[in-house]
Amino acid sequence: MPDLEHATEWTHLLPHSAHNRRLSAVQHEVDADSLISTHVSKEEQLLAATSIGERLPYNDYTTIDWLHDLVKDSFRSRVVHSQRGVRGTLASIFESGQGWIAAALIGVLTACVAFCVDVAEATVSDWKLGYCSVNIFSNRENCCTGRHPFGTAKANLGESCPSWRMWTEDYWKAFGIFVGFALAFGITSSSFTMLTKSTLPSAAPGHGDKEPRSIKGGDQGVVGKSMYLAAGSGIPEIKTILSGFVIPHFLDLKVLVIKAIGAVFAVATGMCLGKEGPFVHISTCVAYLVGTFFPKYNENGRKMRELLSAGCSAGLSVAFGAPIGGVLFSYEEISTYFPRKVLWRAFLCSLFAAMVLKALNPTGTGKLVLFETNYGISYSPIHYLVFIVLGIAGGLFGGVFCKANFLWSKHFRKYPIIKNYPVFEVFLVVLATGLLQYPNPMTREPGDTIIKNLLVDCRGTSKAWVCQQEEIDNNTKYIGWLVYGTLVKLILTTITFGCKVPSGIIIPALDAGAFFGRLIGQWITTISPGIFAMVGAAAFLAGVSRMTISLCVIMFELTGELEYIVPHMIAILVAKWVADALEKDGVYDLAQAVLGHPFLDADHAMNLVQRNHDTVERLIPPKQTMRDITVDVPQDNKVCKRILSEKLDKLKERGLMDAGLVLVQDGMLQGYVAEGELEFGLNKIGQNWDSTSRIRLLGEADEGDLDLSSFVDRTPLTICAKAPMEYLVEMFGKLGLRYLCVVEEGSSKLVGVVIKKRLVVYLEGLKE
Repeated sequence: MPDLEHATEWTHLLPHSAHNRRLSAVQHEVDADSLISTHVSKEEQLLAATSIGERLPYNDYTTIDWLHDLVKDSFRSRVVHSQRGVRGTLASIFESGQGWIAAALIGVLTACVAFCVDVAEATVSDWKLGYCSVNIFSNRENCCTGRHPFGTAKANLGESCPSWRMWTEDYWKAFGIFVGFALAFGITSSSFTMLTKSTLPSAAPGHGDKEPRSIKGGDQGVVGKSMYLAAGSGIPEIKTILSGFVIPHFLDLKVLVIKAIGAVFAVATGMCLGKEGPFVHISTCVAYLVGTFFPKYNENGRKMRELLSAGCSAGLSVAFGAPIGGVLFSYEEISTYFPRKVLWRAFLCSLFAAMVLKALNPTGTGKLVLFETNYGISYSPIHYLVFIVLGIAGGLFGGVFCKANFLWSKHFRKYPIIKNYPVFEVFLVVLATGLLQYPNPMTREPGDTIIKNLLVDCRGTSKAWVCQQEEIDNNTKYIGWLVYGTLVKLILTTITFGCKVPSGIIIPALDAGAFFGRLIGQWITTISPGIFAMVGAAAFLAGVSRMTISLCVIMFELTGELEYIVPHMIAILVAKWVADALEKDGVYDLAQAVLGHPFLDADHAMNLVQRNHDTVERLIPPKQTMRDITVDVPQDNKVCKRILSEKLDKLKERGLMDAGLVLVQDGMLQGYVAEGELEFGLNKIGQNWDSTSRIRLLGEADEGDLDLSSFVDRTPLTICAKAPMEYLVEMFGKLGLRYLCVVEEGSSKLVGVVIKKRLVVYLEGLKE
């Protein structure tokens, strides 16, 4: 038995008593009580005495039960606040402050990781061109200006910058070295990403209801598919997790480390990707790891997701130096559940991340603003037309990109050589990127440097290369470079997003928009072309991601230009409208569809079902499936173990992992037991009972019974089979249900069960 003075998450929350409705009261084997306390948490054992029933920790790849976790947290909170004395007061204070402490820690740790990634990426990226003779681990900008992290510039090394040495002055040799380094960095990044390969169950939701069973027993019918946990931005997976889906190991320390290292080398290749998306994944990993040290979050899926939502804001805060934008990004783009307390903690988390990053000063400027501009000129009403044109172009870019990238992922990446050898795909993409981008002096630089160059204001004394080209009377070649850069960014971003390296879509979209905006600005001389580049960047990103409010705030935090909020609002809204007309889903939604994770967006789901006149009975499983998952419980409330074992095998055949059995008496619903709890009860608790033993599922246990009634939810929510489908979508979306029982109109007898995954598949069918 565990030592009560050193309680852990698995020890009993309250002492056992003869009146408690508990599992240990019916165990006559010596090791049974130890087995229960090992697998069932403290709060869950307390819930065993209620009609809700206790749960095991969630199985991999299932959806959490938001309502169950809400009640579970209420039980925990009442126990903490019921303690008396000084110790009880301190426990209550710590209980109230856990969220704030955790949020601050997440912000600090995220900023530290971001600092390491920023400094390393800037140095490694510049190695493609040359090295710093003073300090080989210094990037070109710091080498030439004397800037360094933790401080400001030491000295001015002059425009010629003798401390920076190019590998060679010969163009073709430099070209070859550039591509060679890029290939090496790409292979390195992808090889690290391969270390996070995970096998997921690929049985589609509802598969067992539609296909004839070919394999009996166990889970042999479930075929695995591969997923690389550190690949991509991680935002689609995080959205899925925050909606209540469980993706195991996605937020582990190993994934965090590999994501950070992989992002350094991936961005250093020069591919059309950014580290901003991976920063969101990294900050969420930090939030998860911090949350595991707080029992309030570690033992409750609902509370953990509140902390993860707050942690997401820190990722974008450190990526762009945009603390307010980070909070809004988490609210608008990622989170499904975002109450006010999460908003406040996200604000604190983002604040601490920005404060620490500014103190660490990875850029050496001492400022959070990445692309600071000071145009010193306003716009006229006539320019609204130009901003609308930029919005239309951004919407067209976003719509075309989303469709093209979706088709590229669905078809090209299905070829065996690409699917089985993802490092080879990265090799090909890096090679194409190097060959296409190096000839253009404007695309040769890293993505964030490209934006900085395109936003420059040439009305002053700037001697930037862009300004020199715009001063030439016949700058046809320069305009050609702008057109070339826009097209190359569109093509390369389409084939790059989804490669098996850590990557984000934000910087490439900003690059393409800045190129196009600067191009349009060449024919409008009344204000700086950099203004159109800035607005164009926002429009293109809005078209790709469908971000609105958060993007507008991020742009003025990025540039420090509060004057141009209205142009940004115009371009962003127009871009969203145009992109929605071409493709309803944004890039992250389409990525979720490609990955195949069950995700329920309540707003999109409601729009879909409102076009159809379906009722809930449309989702009632076939009669054979209902026979398989229904248990007719006799009046003595006991069922033969052999019958339950057979039904458990049939549940495994379906491959859904979060289905369960419904308990009925005379056709009336009595309760629901999930697959995970049933398997634990039969194979662990009941391992010493033979197949003919009778198991108690309902009612009070007698001494010597094998009692699994504590795992039964005796308060399942129901809905009438004739109810509109809108009712079902609202209940799943707003209440966070795992399943919903369907009863017959008039008699209220059970006729079906709808699980969340079945609803998701139905909605996918409506989309198609």
